[in-house]
Amino acid sequence: MFEYEMATARRADLIREADQYRMAQEARKAHRSSSRGQESERSVRGTRSRFTRAA
Repeated sequence: MFEYEMATARRADLIREADQYRMAQEARKAHRSSSRGQESERSVRGTRSRFTRAA
């Protein structure tokens, strides 16, 4: 019975760790995508004019 309780507790720990890892990965991904969007927006603004060139 003790071994079953230990296995159940270990399973709960693994599930908790997996949830924390998944949330951390999602947060990193969201941070990367938001920072990439800002960087690309800045670089476009810095290298090109807002208006097209006249012929």
